[in-house]
Order: sequence, then C-alpha cells, then structure tokens
Amino acid sequence: MRATGLLLALSFGAAATVLSPAWAQAPDATDVSPIGKVLSASGTIRIEHPAAILVQANLPNDAGPAKVGDFVYRGDIIQTAADGKLGVAFADGSSFTVSSNARMELNEFVYDPRGHTNSSLMSLTKGTFTFIAGEVAHTGNMKVNTPIGTMGIRGTAPRVEILNDGSVKFSTLVEEK
Repeated sequence: MRATGLLLALSFGAAATVLSPAWAQAPDATDVSPIGKVLSASGTIRIEHPAAILVQANLPNDAGPAKVGDFVYRGDIIQTAADGKLGVAFADGSSFTVSSNARMELNEFVYDPRGHTNSSLMSLTKGTFTFIAGEVAHTGNMKVNTPIGTMGIRGTAPRVEILNDGSVKFSTLVEEK
C-alpha cells in the first residue's frame, strides 16, 4: 500500500507542469492521469476524486476547496455552491465554465491527438454550463448527458441550463470551418 501512495505522489508531481494530450485516459484505464486542469475558480467549489479512493484507501476524498492549477480526473464530480464558479480545460482543448449551484461528473475521457476513436462523456445534473468543444468532438465521440437526454457534440459552443424543476434550456453557436 505504501508503494502505491509513493507512486501516486510521483505521478502527480511529474504531471504538475503543463497540460498535455498524454493525460488522456483509455476506457479501461486504472491509472490516475489527469484529463484537465482548473483555469479559474471563485467561491466555494468542491471536486471529489472517487477514483483516488479506490487506488489508495487513506487518500482524502476532498483535499479542500478547488483552486487554479488543480487537476481533474476521469470520474471526478465537480460541485459549486451558490457563490462558486469554475473554469476547466481538458487535454483535447475542450473547456467548460460551470456556474453557481452546479453539479458535473467527468464520466469518460479518451483522447489521442493522432486517433479517431476519441470519446468523452460529461454528465450535467444541475446548474448552468457553457463549453467549447475540442478535438474529441471533431475526431471522435463527445457526449453531454443531461436529465432529459444525451447530446452528441460535433463542434459547437453550447450553453446548457438545468432548472430547479428538472427542465433543460439549451442554446448553441455553430462553429464555422
């Protein structure tokens, strides 16, 4: 168990400098490579790392409030409080802005810059989200799950608002090529 914790510490330290496509995770990955990085954070934000608990039993589930520079991983759950707002960028160039009182799960992320079978799945359950699709949308399968259905994203800049009554408002800008 101790060797696993040391290996994790070395992995996190080595990846702490630059966002790189090498951070992408395969669908069956058991490693804890980051898939993105927090670019902006204000107010109360919590990022749960459930996968870290599976790897090392004594790692904390919540290392405190999220801050600029923190990494995000496949399986993470992002939650913002009434005063919270978060911006996160992913290895493929996708970026999400998460509003106050929001919840988002990073279910899947597979990205190879030379690949054509890339995929991502993000689940949005409450709050407002704006995002810009990256390379996964162009070279694979980017999906965004909401309480009323799953969207396939192919190169757009959507805004999704999930209201308290469970209804969803959606608007988008179409990317010109």
